[in-house]
Amino acid sequence: MVSYAGMAGLRRYFEEIEVGEEYESPGRTVTETDIVLFAGLSGDYNVLHTDAEFMKTSIFGERIAHGLLGLAIQAGLFTRATQDYATLAFLGLRWKFKGPIKIGDTIRLRARVLAKRDVSKPDRGLVTVERKVVNQRDEVVQEGETDLMVEKKRA
Repeated sequence: MVSYAGMAGLRRYFEEIEVGEEYESPGRTVTETDIVLFAGLSGDYNVLHTDAEFMKTSIFGERIAHGLLGLAIQAGLFTRATQDYATLAFLGLRWKFKGPIKIGDTIRLRARVLAKRDVSKPDRGLVTVERKVVNQRDEVVQEGETDLMVEKKRA
């Protein structure tokens, strides 16, 4: 078994991350089970996600995934798109939900390091990542930016 301390060499530190780096994740198909489990976990049983008959008459024509489920999945896809950052904290996001994610859609994450800057503490820095969630038709269904506090290498 590898301990957390042994993982340090597998993580990318602030200095190793370059502005402009781009990543693309493999696909992840969103299933009915994902939606049902997320409804149970979140307590969000809105008819958009849970009532197939009602949704047949909606503008979507079928149930759609929770927006926050898509946001959560993209976080996991980011870890599959690049080598782990030496992240200390997820500080925030600016996010837009642009279109529905439907049962059976396969989504991918496209990400780009938008900016990085030093902060007041010398052992860390702030990395801003632009993220786009695209479906199998290459339509952007969610997009935004995330701010990550990333550890610097120890001298």
